[in-house]
Order: sequence, then C-alpha cells, then structure tokens
Amino acid sequence: MYSSIKTTTCTIVGVFVFIAVFFAVPLFSAETNKKVYIIPAEKEVNPRMAAYIKRSIDIAAKDKDAIIIMEINTFGGRVDSALKIVDTLLSVPKEQTIAYVTEKAISAGALIALSCGRLVMEHNTTIGDCAPITYSNDGPQMLGEKFQSPLRAKFRTLAKRNSYPELLAEAMVSLDIEVLEIKYKDRSLYMSAKDYDDLKKEEKDKIVSKKTVVEKGELLTMNDVEAKDLGFSKMSVKNIDEMMEKLGIQQPERITIEENWSEALVRFIDAIAPLLLLIGVVALYAEFKIPGFVGPGIIGIICLTIVFINQYLVGLADYTELLLIVIGIICIGFELFVIPGFGIAGIAGIIFIAGGMILSFQNFVIPDPSFPWEMELFRYNITLVFGSFLFAFLTGLFLLRYVLPKTTRVVSGPYLDNTLEDSHADSLEAKSANIGDIGTAMTYLRPSGKMDINGEIFDVVTEGDFLEKGTPLIITEKRGNVLVVKRKKES
Repeated sequence: MYSSIKTTTCTIVGVFVFIAVFFAVPLFSAETNKKVYIIPAEKEVNPRMAAYIKRSIDIAAKDKDAIIIMEINTFGGRVDSALKIVDTLLSVPKEQTIAYVTEKAISAGALIALSCGRLVMEHNTTIGDCAPITYSNDGPQMLGEKFQSPLRAKFRTLAKRNSYPELLAEAMVSLDIEVLEIKYKDRSLYMSAKDYDDLKKEEKDKIVSKKTVVEKGELLTMNDVEAKDLGFSKMSVKNIDEMMEKLGIQQPERITIEENWSEALVRFIDAIAPLLLLIGVVALYAEFKIPGFVGPGIIGIICLTIVFINQYLVGLADYTELLLIVIGIICIGFELFVIPGFGIAGIAGIIFIAGGMILSFQNFVIPDPSFPWEMELFRYNITLVFGSFLFAFLTGLFLLRYVLPKTTRVVSGPYLDNTLEDSHADSLEAKSANIGDIGTAMTYLRPSGKMDINGEIFDVVTEGDFLEKGTPLIITEKRGNVLVVKRKKES
C-alpha cells in the first residue's frame, strides 16, 4: 500500500517537473522584443564602407542588449579597410554580433564574416577565398608569403575567438595548406598533411579514417552546407526571419541602418576622386602659367577641396594633411607673386601639396613592414598623385601651345574679319631685330617681358614659358611687331 502511494506520488511530481521544464525552457532561451540592428555590407570593401560600418556600430552598440546583424554580400576589396571593419566589430561583445551571408562573403568579406560571434548563411551562398592579390598587366596575381602570413594570423585569431576551425580558416588564405580530417574512435580533428606525415607509426595506427578536406594548391571556399558541416556556419536558412526564429529571437524590433545622403555622396566622390585630382592639378597648373586668368584656379581649388573633404569624411585625411596642402599653396603663391621665377619655394610647394594628397589617400604615414599591403597602397598613392602632376604638366603645355591661341574670341564682338598681317605698321623697334638675333632677358618673362640685344631693348614674348631675368634668348619668329623668343641652348 505504502509502496503504491509512493510510486503514484513520484509519478505526479515527475509530470509536474516535466511540464515546468517544458514551459520554462522557451522563457529562458527566447529573446523577446529584442532590438535587432541590421547593417548591410555590400559591394566593394573600401574606406567608405569602413566609415559607414563604424558609424552604424556606434549607434547600435549604445544598446547593450541589442543584436547586431552584419548583412554581407561582397567580393571583397581593400585589406586595410577590412581590418578596420574587423577592429570595429571586435569592439562589440561577440554574443551581440551575427554575420548573415545573403549571397557571397569572398576575400575581405570572409574576414569580416569571421569577425562576428556567429555565422549564418542563406541557402546556396558561399564564403572563403581570401588570398591577397594585386593587379598587373598580366591580370590578377597572388601576393607571396610576406603578405599571406599576417592575414593567416588574423584569421587564426578570429577563429580561436569564435570557436571556428583554425586550420581551415588559414586555408582560406594560402594555397600550400593541405588539410586532412582525421577520425579516431573517440574524436575527430583537422590536421595539415605536413603534421600528419610527422606522426609516429603508433599514432597513425589509432586513426580510424582519413579524408582530404582541402587539396594543396586550392583555397578553401565553402557553400552554406559545407560551412555548416565544417563548423563555421550555425545554420542555413531561406531568409532572415527564419534565422531569428531558430535563434529564439521573438518579436524583434528591427532597425536597418542605411547609408545617409552624405555617405552616398562620399561613395560617388570616392569613385571619381582620381579624376577630380587630375582636373584639380591641371587647372592649378594652367592658373600658374596664365596669371590673372582666375577661372582655372577656382576650378582647381574646388576639385582638390572636394577630394580632400571626401578623404576626411571616410577617416583617411586629418588636419596634418590639410596643413601640408595649405603650406604648399602658400609656397607657390610666394614663388608667383613675391619672388617671380621658379625656384626653391615653388618646388617646396609642389612637394608639400603632393605629400598632403598622398597622406590623404591612406590611414598611415610610413608603411608598417608587418603589414606589407601598406607599402603596396603607398606606391599606388605616389603613382596616382605624381602621375596627376605629370599629366597636368603635359596637358598644360598642350593647352598653352595649341588650344589657348585659338580661343581669343571668348569675349563677345564686334570683330574685324580681316587680319592685319599684310599691313606695314610694324614698329621700328621690331624691324631692327631679326630672327636668330641673340640677347638677354632684361626682366622676367611671364610670358612677356623685355630683351636686351647689343644695348637695344625690345618687347618680346615666349611660347608660354616662364623665364628668369638674365636668361640668354634667341628670336625664333616675328609676328607683325611681336618678337617671339625662347631660351638659347648652351653651345
């Protein structure tokens, strides 16, 4: 009798405990009315994206209980920008961040995805292939071990933080890593082919099965199913609603942080920044060659200002770069209006402006040897800026020689249709000088000035060149009463 009552009591208690546990589990596992911030990371990874994600994370991180979903769909981009995004995401507790791949997370996109605490992928999406490459005349070329080593270290660190397979993460970067899946009776692990070859015979005898996961000469790239099987992705889903349902996030308050108008404008300017730089430098060069003609100078200043402000907004330029550019402009102005000619002040001004523009395209001053891609970026920026200066010089010469002489009718008429080239009103001064006569510049030629020939003074003009006082000259052409000269070459 006592035994029967005891059994019945235990059964009833057990039922109540089961019911309590059954209904209590959802209460503790579900996250109801959570704020979910969705941050799209699409297209090219660049400084603009890094600045946008930094702003978005700063907004989302103010809510300590919020979930931050990085919605990723990119083929990658600049390594320095990707690392900046990674640092931004690492500033948030990993429990708050989810990488949600909507189509692809390739190269720098994979680096961003693995920096989040959890990874979820839509069906038929891919992730991986983060080998550092550069572009040449022969197409994309993979960079060497010097570039791969620091990237592998970053992937290894992120994998360790978020419990991803470290060796497989490294296999996304380097071609020479062959990864094997080794199964023992009680466990399984991933091992490089080199480490497997180094195992002792008795250790190899304990292995139940061996399978090659990543072939040597291949980079690890996974679809959503493979990423889940290999321990990267938590699940594969058809949409973000299914993901939140499976994660127990009920009735979330969704907040999608989109680009604002200024960031969209920055993205557009970023795409045309090299062109604006070219136009700005060409216009300033034209202004220096044609003093008093303020149009090109205004255009040049506007273009360079737009480029600088754009770089400032994406976090690359600062007051140092602005100070260098201002000093450069002051030096050139001093050269033009205080000590005419082209000497130390003018050269220093060009160097200051070039240095300021180079630094405004990067987030470092001197490339760090431990980050080899900084040297690649530094070389590219030097080529871009000094290439713009060279292009401006050649374009300025072309305009002065062939375009400006044909644009004299920029002011409305009336005009005389007949020319005076056959008239005989040439000055006596010009008649007494002949083509081939040699003399010396009595004044600065900018491009007009005075020339001394055997004690006689003549008004002369160059073909657009600025020549200093005392320069030896030779008359090359007579246009009516205008004497055209150029620098006389040394014998």
